[in-house]
Amino acid sequence: MTGALQISVVICSYNRAQYIRDAMDSLYHQTLSKDAYEIIVVDNNSKDNTTAVCEEFINTHPDANFYYMSETRQGASYARNTGAKKAQSPLLCFMDDDAVADQDYLQSISDFFAKHPDAGGLGGRIIPKYIPSEPVWMSHYVSSLVGHFHYSEELTVFADKKYPLESNMIIRKVDFDAINGFNEALPGVKGTLRIGGEGKDFFFRLKALGRTIYYDPSVRVQHVVETAKLTREYMYRVASGIGRGERVRTKEKGTKVFYLKILEYIFKLGASLILGVKYILQGTPAKALPVIWFRIDAMKGLLNH
Repeated sequence: MTGALQISVVICSYNRAQYIRDAMDSLYHQTLSKDAYEIIVVDNNSKDNTTAVCEEFINTHPDANFYYMSETRQGASYARNTGAKKAQSPLLCFMDDDAVADQDYLQSISDFFAKHPDAGGLGGRIIPKYIPSEPVWMSHYVSSLVGHFHYSEELTVFADKKYPLESNMIIRKVDFDAINGFNEALPGVKGTLRIGGEGKDFFFRLKALGRTIYYDPSVRVQHVVETAKLTREYMYRVASGIGRGERVRTKEKGTKVFYLKILEYIFKLGASLILGVKYILQGTPAKALPVIWFRIDAMKGLLNH
């Protein structure tokens, strides 16, 4: 397919001038031919010098298909949908503005879809790059809040209630259009408020069409995590945003579904208490409270507190 666009990568950016160049540079230095992909950066009201960084990079790399545009409606779902509308390729790939893709990232995606014509979507691995180092309180259960994602050691199909993270996901554009993209009632980060769950909602709707979603651990990006920013307030925003998103998503389906979600969250809170005790008994007490806070904060978001 040399000479024809295969993949459109959409990067939504908000105040990441410090990292967006590395993200773009990693996509410039791909093993896949440059005429086979395009990169669309959507600026979602950045207040730093993101515009200057992106425009400078594009001007100095004219041999690649880089585009820069803006979306003034605040929220990742708005920005991703805007980028997808501009995309000209049969495959849509979404990556974060503070991520760095492996050099064979796009080639791996191209190879996967060539070998799996039944695939309706694909998720890849997200490896946190802690700066300066991983906090002692970080655990497997909390790391998902900072973007860590690794579903399986081998290529596999996602189980019924499992799905990729939207910061490393690929979908056929025809299917993206069929489900009208991301649900803008779940915009993601909107100012200081987060209404999350947009990826979960997206893939559940895609699965409702009968599409098969795969996970490929070789489709990898590294995601920057500045540990100094992982304050109690920040972790609350992320965790409560998950609950807030579930409130919106389940209430769209009816009161019964919403109350069943409350019961599920109560069960998960109880499980987090048991897990916290386990961490203490294992000699890693620093990991106990963050796990419990996660479930309490998610419950607060679900109950709209």
